Amino acid sequence: MKRIIIFDTTLRDGEQSPGASLDVHSKIEIARQLVRLGVDVIEAGFPIASKGDFNAVHKVAGVIKGASICALARSIKADIEACAEAVKSARRPRIHIFLATSKIHMQYKLKKAESEILKLASWAVGYGRNFCDDVEFSPEDASRSDRDFLCKVVEAVIKAGAKTVNIPDTVGYAMPIEFGSLIKDIKTRVPNINKAIISVHCHNDLGLGVSNSLSAIENGAEQIECTINGIGERAGNASLEELVMALDTRKDIFKAVTSINKKEIYKTSRLVSKLTGIVVQPNKAIEGQNAFSHESGIHQDGMLKKSSTYEIMKPQDVGFGGTRLVLGKHSGRHAFNDRLRKLGFELDDKELLKAFERFKSLADKKKEIFDEDLLAIVDDGIVSIPETYRLEDLNIISGNKVTPKAMIGLKKGSKLLKKSSSGDGPVDACYKAIDAITGLKFKLLDYSLKSITGGKDALGEVTVRIKSNKDEVSGRGTSTDIIEASAKAYMNAVNKLIFNRSRKASL
Repeated sequence: MKRIIIFDTTLRDGEQSPGASLDVHSKIEIARQLVRLGVDVIEAGFPIASKGDFNAVHKVAGVIKGASICALARSIKADIEACAEAVKSARRPRIHIFLATSKIHMQYKLKKAESEILKLASWAVGYGRNFCDDVEFSPEDASRSDRDFLCKVVEAVIKAGAKTVNIPDTVGYAMPIEFGSLIKDIKTRVPNINKAIISVHCHNDLGLGVSNSLSAIENGAEQIECTINGIGERAGNASLEELVMALDTRKDIFKAVTSINKKEIYKTSRLVSKLTGIVVQPNKAIEGQNAFSHESGIHQDGMLKKSSTYEIMKPQDVGFGGTRLVLGKHSGRHAFNDRLRKLGFELDDKELLKAFERFKSLADKKKEIFDEDLLAIVDDGIVSIPETYRLEDLNIISGNKVTPKAMIGLKKGSKLLKKSSSGDGPVDACYKAIDAITGLKFKLLDYSLKSITGGKDALGEVTVRIKSNKDEVSGRGTSTDIIEASAKAYMNAVNKLIFNRSRKASL
């Protein structure tokens, strides 16, 4: 397995996304998370661009210790000096110098001949080496450059001291087979190429940033430059998370590893999205909200039987919460019944058929069916849950200077059972007293309260989810008194769990 260096340019190229400007504190927060993620190199900014960007790079360099800190410079003396000053406090500083080499850039932007570009590139790298041992050089717009001339430039900058040569597809123009061929040509035609790392920096104008980067790795590239969520100029850059997971999932093809801690991917994605204000599209690979969601009944059935039928990686591997089976009009009976079981309902065939018909009717009217909808479907005459225990008495002592205490009376048949208990609050005290009466121990997984009518005397609805051993059930209760609604919801769940267990035992 060869090791691929991960060069993250979220703080430089990613910040160039319209509206994504980051202040110093945001850059440091992202940089710290990038270290936890395990990136090798952090390109922190373009110091000559502004005083603010210089200060940000300087602060990141002084604070971040777990990765190389890099800054970008044109092949201009003042740029290189600004870079050197900005990163000098880094434990592992790097200066990244670029100069365009394509005919269109040389003619219209730089107005320089090939001989001038060759000389300037060599000088810039040599000047950078006066300040820093680790100098990287990028021939801008390399994918549209003449290959013979590009190879001459690469050879010259390596001779001048560049330790990394980055080959950018600056405008996302290259095709994967073409870009891979370019890297292969550089590997075979540049005589001193073994003295430098070949890097690639691929833009996504044609949606091929990741594909071109992977093609480059197949042909000898050892470093990939990328951003979190693929943000960057225009259509963005190759996405770090997609590249890393492609290499990890298809080790059989690439035979490559990275230093990335995959479980930090989702957390990093969300942090960058929050601080830049750029929302991750729902269908974005790896960390989009729908990346591990399934609605099709065929897919859901396969997932419930074996997850690898429709998931090529585990959501937990990238720090994602888990697979989500979305219930909608495309869902099948298997997924529907599975969700009902997780809500604590064990339906027989007749009950399931009736509930499923109601579910399909509702699904035609709304895009997604939520747990609350399922509770309403089942509670509406589908299953009659017998009251093993019925709430008879409820007395509460509570206040800000007393320990809350509850006295609960439950009716079981003709017998009245009473217990008292204290707790962190009146609801907690109620639930502990109920546990003491039933002799069952429950873990409260979820508690929610909402008003279902208006006014000061509003009717409140409490929904709870409890767990006992491996059994999970939900319950609902309503009252103008939220403590009573809470107790009713808990009792509803307790009775449901007892009923389910008795049904299972009789099967």
